[in-house]
Amino acid sequence: MRKRMKIIWYHPSMDAQCWLTGVARRLPDAEIRLWQPGDDACADYAIVRSPPVEMLAGRSLKGLFAMGAGVDELLQQQRQHPDRLSDQVPLYRLEDTGMAQQMQEYANWCVLGWYRRFADYQRQQQARCWQPLPLPARDTFTIGVLGAGVLGRSVLESLQQWGFPLRCWSRTPKTLPGVHAFHGDAALHDFLAGCQVVIDLLPATPETTDLINADFLRALPHGAHFLNLARGAHVVEADLLAALNSGQLAAAALDVFQQEPLPADDALWQHPHVTITPHSAAITLPEQAMDAIASAIQQLEKGQQPPGRVDRQRGY
Repeated sequence: MRKRMKIIWYHPSMDAQCWLTGVARRLPDAEIRLWQPGDDACADYAIVRSPPVEMLAGRSLKGLFAMGAGVDELLQQQRQHPDRLSDQVPLYRLEDTGMAQQMQEYANWCVLGWYRRFADYQRQQQARCWQPLPLPARDTFTIGVLGAGVLGRSVLESLQQWGFPLRCWSRTPKTLPGVHAFHGDAALHDFLAGCQVVIDLLPATPETTDLINADFLRALPHGAHFLNLARGAHVVEADLLAALNSGQLAAAALDVFQQEPLPADDALWQHPHVTITPHSAAITLPEQAMDAIASAIQQLEKGQQPPGRVDRQRGY
């Protein structure tokens, strides 16, 4: 009789029953359980978000699945507790599962709003001022995306319909149709120098921590715009605030922050040129995520390699 695979699941706030029922329906030969403190029983796979250290300590898993596109939290925990989980355990992240479309929506909303000056019109409305405003030339309103992974490429593809010049910057060379691609540290300032909008979709790695600092922001044209859809750790927030106050940045839209929730007394809340959303640009959609994870487990059981495996050295 074939041994049933065992799966443990943990999320600090998501509805457990939805996932336990949904994964069981997709993998009828598996036993899936909610992990609780003291549970050190056998498991073949783990599906997690922000797991306690003891949940994974000493486990020999066939696969560890993160319920999101980012795995920085898991990798940081492993650096802090190197005996917690073997480097040999394959780690997987969600590559899309509905997140790409959400990122597209957010990015297009910001880019078009800045280009068409809708925030300026809102301020004019509050002042009861009837005054048409000039628009920048479309062929000079260059949009730059930091990161050319699944989400970065998706956002660039969605922006092509508007006719803006597009560029991207990545760690390694990339070729994307209709996009001027830059790569490597030496090309970063050249990339920035022509961008009227910069959209951050980089992974969280030690190399990207504090990347968006005063030097980075000074390299942009005066009056540029910044959208962060990636990680708050990328941004030195004091430098960002200074750039907004000086006019070096005309506006910023921020979905992620160094500290979350953003403290109530943080100056960013009240800044007239900042838009804030609560880390909601692209939420995990349970049905799509369960489809992807169940499919990956089935592939692993057949000896195949599913997509989304994380290179722990690179961090994504």
